[in-house]
Amino acid sequence: MFNYLAPPNAYYEFEKIYTVEQWARKQRWIVDYLTQHTPDVIGFQEVFSIESLKALTQEQGYNYFAVVDTPEVIDDFIYKRPVVAIASKYPIIEVTAVEHDSELASKLGLNTDFIFSRKVLRATITLPHIGKTDCYVVHFKSKRPSIEVNEHNKELTPEQNIIEILKANVAGGWASTIQRGSEATLLMIQMIARREATQQPMVLMGDFNNELNDSVLSHLLTSTLRFAPAVDTKTYLAKYCLNDSWDLYAKAQLLNDEDSSNTVTLDKILSDNNCGSIENTGVINKNHAKNVDLAKLIPLRAPTHYYGTSSSVLDYILLSCEFDASYDDSFYEVSDYSTYDRHLINPRYEQDDLTTDHGVVLITLKLRS
Repeated sequence: MFNYLAPPNAYYEFEKIYTVEQWARKQRWIVDYLTQHTPDVIGFQEVFSIESLKALTQEQGYNYFAVVDTPEVIDDFIYKRPVVAIASKYPIIEVTAVEHDSELASKLGLNTDFIFSRKVLRATITLPHIGKTDCYVVHFKSKRPSIEVNEHNKELTPEQNIIEILKANVAGGWASTIQRGSEATLLMIQMIARREATQQPMVLMGDFNNELNDSVLSHLLTSTLRFAPAVDTKTYLAKYCLNDSWDLYAKAQLLNDEDSSNTVTLDKILSDNNCGSIENTGVINKNHAKNVDLAKLIPLRAPTHYYGTSSSVLDYILLSCEFDASYDDSFYEVSDYSTYDRHLINPRYEQDDLTTDHGVVLITLKLRS
């Protein structure tokens, strides 16, 4: 939501206050997105004005809304530490903040006062056909160094100042990485435990502030085990592990193509999904679809964040096996995947100057026939 805070309150610093006109534009952009794309369930990050967002979503047909935390207020009107939220057109029957396993955190070498940088929200939603589904909304720790120094210390020479800043960036960046990776690990452990207790499908969505293929977060997609007995290992892993919805979308396209030649073209996978293009796409036999390394065939998805000249995918929706078209007992498949990023790559100032600094990931689930 990129500092979603109604005036006359300020975010982080006393002068950062939206004018009435700016706030109206920000609200309008959100309404326009919801009207155009009509998601049934949507997760939010960087929410300060909880009641404002609740009212806005209710006006758009979202009768269910939840948060599990409140932002911190200093000096009566300056807000910091925004929270996550969720809105749904389907009933939310249970809401809680995920509590990590403190004993495990200690074994990981974390302090006894370890907490998530933003509380993780778990909402159990009654979705059509599949029933109770645990939906998690996260905003993992950013890459911003967690150690701050005075950048203009007059007692130091210019070179000494640079050295101190460098040391703070190296150490503070690693501290943020430890926090982010620990959050993902401790959350995943709780999700597995919840799954074991309830057998309910899982959805994990939000701003991960890291790419999934980075070793810091790659364990969220664990698909193999060391030293585990071979019997039934694959079956159990499929039940308790998560899948990137982008991979499930690509896999579903391969498995479901009804071309009479029994082949699947990559052009079909790439079309209308902001996926770019690839030369020499060729075709693959559908009988071998399960053995295809999709990463070698499909280009990277559209970035969700831009910083200077670089870009990355930081926002994800991960799903349990009930949404995997290749899983025999799945209910749904991912029939579409898109990243709304016009406001990032082709912005119109009067519409997009106060929107969000991330692309919005949207997936469509289709009931399997």
